[in-house]
Amino acid sequence: MTQQGTLIVLSGFSGAGKGTVVKELLSRYDNYALSVSATTRKPREGEVDGREYFFKSREEFLQMIEKNMLIEYAEYVNNYYGTPKEYVIKQLEAGKNIILEIEIQGALNIKKQFPDAILMFITPPDGRELEKRLYGRGTEDDATVRARLKRAYEEADYAGSYDYIVVNDDLDECVSTINSIIESEKYRASKKLSLIQNIKKDLERFN
Repeated sequence: MTQQGTLIVLSGFSGAGKGTVVKELLSRYDNYALSVSATTRKPREGEVDGREYFFKSREEFLQMIEKNMLIEYAEYVNNYYGTPKEYVIKQLEAGKNIILEIEIQGALNIKKQFPDAILMFITPPDGRELEKRLYGRGTEDDATVRARLKRAYEEADYAGSYDYIVVNDDLDECVSTINSIIESEKYRASKKLSLIQNIKKDLERFN
């Protein structure tokens, strides 16, 4: 019987490098799969529909909500983001570790539905580095960057709701740390109780 995969929720400040971390995890290890989110925001240069996101109109997204096709959804800087349900469940049943790269509001909702999910918050080493990264992307105007920094200030209050906080200063170290955490989670007592029960059954005759 295939062991159920682990649901991993990655969140963090905009500009923390979540996307880069996820790509490196997927390229380095073969036991991870990325859940592609749906969003109403416009594609950035180089982004492909169905790869980075499923790009939806506001009307299409609202229909997905109405038809209960999303595990979670949230509105962030005037755009909707959500996690399609069917893909996630199928991959978990196949034993894959599924990565959800989602916003804080959605992450906390996931934990309510999937108590065994691992919530990780990715952060740069300090606020100045975060500001530097956001401006360095060169993909948004000053007003949008400032809105993201203001949002990061507010999001800092929720980091304590996560299971782990991982600093993305050195990419290689960050990715290795995340994988080590996921691997160690497989040995939690709660996930091995069926093994212990089977051993107890084998030893019943000695009782």
